[in-house]
Amino acid sequence: MRLIFQECSMIFTLVNLVGALSQSFGQKDAISTTIINFNNEKMQITWATRKLFPGKNVSFYYTFEEGKQKYWKTCPTYLLTQDYNSGCLFKTEGCTLAFSIMNSNGSEELFSKRLKTDFYIKPNRPENVTFFWKDDTVTVTCNKPERGVKCLRLELQYKSKYDKGWQSRTSKCCRVGEQGFDPRKCYSFRVRLKRIVPFCNVVDYSSDWEAETFWMNSILLDSCDDEIKTQSNTVILLSCLMAVFLMIFILLILLCKWQRLQKSVMPTIPDPKYIFTDLFNDHSGNFQKMLDHNQQHKGFEHPGTGEDLHIREVSKSYTLLD
Repeated sequence: MRLIFQECSMIFTLVNLVGALSQSFGQKDAISTTIINFNNEKMQITWATRKLFPGKNVSFYYTFEEGKQKYWKTCPTYLLTQDYNSGCLFKTEGCTLAFSIMNSNGSEELFSKRLKTDFYIKPNRPENVTFFWKDDTVTVTCNKPERGVKCLRLELQYKSKYDKGWQSRTSKCCRVGEQGFDPRKCYSFRVRLKRIVPFCNVVDYSSDWEAETFWMNSILLDSCDDEIKTQSNTVILLSCLMAVFLMIFILLILLCKWQRLQKSVMPTIPDPKYIFTDLFNDHSGNFQKMLDHNQQHKGFEHPGTGEDLHIREVSKSYTLLD
């Protein structure tokens, strides 16, 4: 049943397509027109007025009614080229449109056409576009439009500063992913929605590109020039740190050498305020006692102490006995 339904749907689409193409020509001589249905909200129909109607102004009438009794509306907003009407902008009010281009006073029909507006849709830009970067894979998503999702494809284009042109990836609305991204490189990304041709559109219309964004390893940048600035800043920072460490090392070496030089050239001089510390701490301020103490210490340090002193004392004893 599902296959039968798909086949019937395809046949119905082809019938509508053939009908739209067969209705491209009115009873008058065919002229070249550009027809755009902006997201099924506004219609814009333009013509080359200088080539088709040189030096003349024309009038535009349209209707969305399908019965025999049609109410024709005049163009609410004309598009001008050198002060001559070259197009019309009006609201989309139905699936079937008939329009007529007539002379300035509406007495003569110059061109007419009947068409299906659904085959000329130009979608809006994708909304709420989000990027997800994991390892070497980037996934892009957007909100689903309210209508015609099955007729839309989400196109992702990207390039690095080393690429000459854009690379493209297209998937069903509203998610597209791509692999093989280098996390060390900065990439430019842009996305848009496309209508499927010929099953949904007779004209290959895509939305305008969403604003271009710049990413590097899941980090959003203002531009890919920031990649160069970041690398330059890193080099400058590392250079400054190395210079600081080198200066500290040199200062430490100089400080050690200066201390050695100071000791060799200028010996350590006792602080005068600590000269009489022993006098008050060990001898209670008795200067004579301190002198006697120092004299005793000097006696111990006099040559002839210990075994030599004992030998001398023995020699003196023998001398006295004699």
